[in-house]
Amino acid sequence: MNLFGLMEVSGSALQAERLRAEVVTSNMANAETTRTADGGPYRRQHVVFQSQAPDQTSFAGHLLSQRDGDVGGVEISAVISDQGAGLRRYDPQHPDADKDGYVSYPDINPLTEMVDLMSANRAYGLNSSAVQATKSMISSSLDILK
Repeated sequence: MNLFGLMEVSGSALQAERLRAEVVTSNMANAETTRTADGGPYRRQHVVFQSQAPDQTSFAGHLLSQRDGDVGGVEISAVISDQGAGLRRYDPQHPDADKDGYVSYPDINPLTEMVDLMSANRAYGLNSSAVQATKSMISSSLDILK
Protein backbone atom coordinates (compact mmCIF):
# COMPACT_ATOMS: atom_id res chain seq x y z
CA MET A 1 0.00 0.00 0.00
CA ASN A 2 1.33 3.40 -0.90
CA LEU A 3 0.97 6.62 1.10
CA PHE A 4 -1.84 7.90 -1.08
CA GLY A 5 -3.73 4.66 -0.42
CA LEU A 6 -3.45 5.39 3.29
CA MET A 7 -4.99 8.80 2.65
CA GLU A 8 -7.91 7.16 0.80
CA VAL A 9 -8.59 4.74 3.65
CA SER A 10 -8.43 7.47 6.29
CA GLY A 11 -10.55 9.78 4.13
CA SER A 12 -13.31 7.20 3.77
CA ALA A 13 -13.20 6.58 7.53
CA LEU A 14 -13.49 10.32 8.19
CA GLN A 15 -16.62 10.50 6.05
CA ALA A 16 -18.15 7.45 7.72
CA GLU A 17 -17.46 8.71 11.25
CA ARG A 18 -18.85 12.16 10.40
CA LEU A 19 -22.13 10.58 9.29
CA ARG A 20 -22.15 8.38 12.40
CA ALA A 21 -21.78 11.48 14.60
CA GLU A 22 -24.62 13.21 12.71
CA VAL A 23 -26.92 10.21 13.24
CA VAL A 24 -26.09 10.06 16.95
CA THR A 25 -26.76 13.78 17.41
CA SER A 26 -30.06 13.35 15.57
CA ASN A 27 -30.95 10.56 18.00
CA MET A 28 -30.14 12.80 20.95
CA ALA A 29 -32.11 15.72 19.53
CA ASN A 30 -35.19 13.53 19.01
CA ALA A 31 -35.12 11.71 22.35
CA GLU A 32 -38.47 13.27 23.33
CA THR A 33 -40.13 13.31 19.88
CA THR A 34 -43.48 11.57 20.22
CA ARG A 35 -44.85 12.22 16.73
CA THR A 36 -43.04 12.03 13.39
CA ALA A 37 -44.30 12.31 9.82
CA ASP A 38 -45.01 8.56 9.96
CA GLY A 39 -47.33 9.12 12.90
CA GLY A 40 -45.45 7.30 15.65
CA PRO A 41 -42.59 8.22 17.93
CA TYR A 42 -39.08 8.81 16.56
CA ARG A 43 -37.10 5.62 16.11
CA ARG A 44 -33.43 5.47 17.06
CA GLN A 45 -31.14 5.25 14.03
CA HIS A 46 -28.12 2.96 13.75
CA VAL A 47 -25.24 3.28 11.28
CA VAL A 48 -23.92 0.10 9.67
CA PHE A 49 -20.36 0.17 8.34
CA GLN A 50 -19.01 -2.17 5.71
CA SER A 51 -15.70 -2.71 4.02
CA GLN A 52 -15.15 -0.87 0.76
CA ALA A 53 -12.58 -3.48 -0.16
CA PRO A 54 -12.15 -4.42 -3.80
CA ASP A 55 -13.08 -7.87 -5.06
CA GLN A 56 -11.37 -10.24 -2.67
CA THR A 57 -13.70 -13.18 -2.95
CA SER A 58 -10.85 -15.36 -4.09
CA PHE A 59 -7.18 -15.60 -3.27
CA ALA A 60 -6.31 -14.43 -6.79
CA GLY A 61 -8.62 -11.42 -6.41
CA HIS A 62 -6.89 -10.53 -3.15
CA LEU A 63 -3.44 -10.75 -4.75
CA LEU A 64 -4.53 -8.64 -7.72
CA SER A 65 -5.94 -5.96 -5.46
CA GLN A 66 -2.66 -5.81 -3.55
CA ARG A 67 -0.66 -5.58 -6.78
CA ASP A 68 -2.85 -2.85 -8.24
CA GLY A 69 -2.83 -0.83 -5.03
CA ASP A 70 -6.57 -1.11 -4.42
CA VAL A 71 -6.82 -0.45 -0.72
CA GLY A 72 -10.54 -0.21 -0.09
CA GLY A 73 -11.67 1.65 2.99
CA VAL A 74 -14.92 1.91 4.89
CA GLU A 75 -18.38 3.00 3.82
CA ILE A 76 -21.86 3.28 5.24
CA SER A 77 -23.91 0.33 4.04
CA ALA A 78 -27.13 1.47 5.70
CA VAL A 79 -28.72 3.66 8.31
CA ILE A 80 -31.37 1.50 9.91
CA SER A 81 -34.16 2.29 12.35
CA ASP A 82 -34.42 0.50 15.67
CA GLN A 83 -37.50 -1.71 15.55
CA GLY A 84 -37.74 -2.17 19.31
CA ALA A 85 -40.79 -1.09 21.25
CA GLY A 86 -40.73 2.46 22.49
CA LEU A 87 -41.17 3.59 26.06
CA ARG A 88 -44.69 4.22 27.35
CA ARG A 89 -45.21 6.91 30.00
CA TYR A 90 -48.40 7.88 31.70
CA ASP A 91 -49.17 11.53 30.82
CA PRO A 92 -52.89 12.04 30.15
CA GLN A 93 -52.37 15.79 29.53
CA HIS A 94 -50.01 15.20 26.60
CA PRO A 95 -51.55 15.82 23.15
CA ASP A 96 -50.25 12.46 21.87
CA ALA A 97 -51.67 10.41 24.76
CA ASP A 98 -53.78 7.40 23.83
CA LYS A 99 -57.19 6.66 25.34
CA ASP A 100 -55.54 5.19 28.47
CA GLY A 101 -53.38 8.30 28.97
CA TYR A 102 -50.08 6.73 27.87
CA VAL A 103 -47.63 8.40 25.48
CA SER A 104 -45.11 6.47 23.35
CA TYR A 105 -41.61 7.91 23.52
CA PRO A 106 -38.49 6.81 21.63
CA ASP A 107 -36.31 4.27 23.43
CA ILE A 108 -33.20 6.44 23.47
CA ASN A 109 -30.75 6.33 26.36
CA PRO A 110 -28.73 9.58 26.55
CA LEU A 111 -25.75 7.74 28.09
CA THR A 112 -25.59 5.27 25.21
CA GLU A 113 -25.82 8.10 22.71
CA MET A 114 -23.05 10.05 24.46
CA VAL A 115 -20.77 6.99 24.43
CA ASP A 116 -21.50 6.49 20.72
CA LEU A 117 -20.77 10.17 20.04
CA MET A 118 -17.51 10.04 22.00
CA SER A 119 -16.53 6.89 20.09
CA ALA A 120 -17.25 8.54 16.73
CA ASN A 121 -15.37 11.65 17.81
CA ARG A 122 -12.35 9.64 18.93
CA ALA A 123 -12.31 7.58 15.71
CA TYR A 124 -12.59 10.77 13.67
CA GLY A 125 -9.67 12.30 15.58
CA LEU A 126 -7.52 9.20 15.12
CA ASN A 127 -8.17 9.13 11.39
CA SER A 128 -7.42 12.85 11.19
CA SER A 129 -4.09 12.18 12.94
CA ALA A 130 -3.36 9.41 10.44
CA VAL A 131 -3.99 11.84 7.56
CA GLN A 132 -1.64 14.39 9.15
CA ALA A 133 1.06 11.74 9.69
CA THR A 134 0.71 10.59 6.08
CA LYS A 135 1.00 14.18 4.84
CA SER A 136 4.13 14.56 6.95
CA MET A 137 5.64 11.39 5.45
CA ILE A 138 4.87 12.59 1.91
CA SER A 139 6.43 15.97 2.68
CA SER A 140 9.53 14.29 4.14
CA SER A 141 9.80 12.07 1.07
CA LEU A 142 9.70 15.11 -1.19
CA ASP A 143 12.37 16.83 0.91
CA ILE A 144 14.64 13.78 0.54
CA LEU A 145 14.20 13.85 -3.23
CA LYS A 146 15.34 17.50 -3.51
